[in-house]
Amino acid sequence: MPITKDQKKQQVADLSDLLSTSKLTVFASYDGTGVKQIQTLRKAAKESNTAIKVIKNRLVKVALQSNDTLKDVNVEPLKGQLLYAFNSDDEVAGAQTLHNFAKENPSLNILGAIDAEGNLLSEAEAKHLATLPGKEQLRGQLVGVIAAPLTGFALVMAGNIRSLNNVLNARQEAIS
Repeated sequence: MPITKDQKKQQVADLSDLLSTSKLTVFASYDGTGVKQIQTLRKAAKESNTAIKVIKNRLVKVALQSNDTLKDVNVEPLKGQLLYAFNSDDEVAGAQTLHNFAKENPSLNILGAIDAEGNLLSEAEAKHLATLPGKEQLRGQLVGVIAAPLTGFALVMAGNIRSLNNVLNARQEAIS
């Protein structure tokens, strides 16, 4: 059953909201991917706050044109059966979700991405983003790097106190 004009307008409005809040919108071809596999992908994406949508490319192009920041995006690569991954929390989570899913399901192929500033990223750039660590992992690494000198200093200071304690214990045993 075809959708009405009002439904199309609502889809474009919803899509425009998703595009404006998404830090990175990744698009991929899913030709040959089954419905159960797409449902599995959606469940995996939900864990990283990524929304997976299968939308007609024509509606995506209209939504891009209605967004001031994204209206100059080259829409030439938006051809064929595509699904879109939107994430407003993490820049690489959507790309990572699709990349991890594509490892097990080679019928899914990342074709590119659109960042929040309206830049069209190529397939290689989108796949490279997918291999980067996530925001939480980067935060953990940063905390580790910042804490390393302090931890080392604390261990050195504790070593000096331990050595002094050992000398005092040895001196006490020698006197007794």
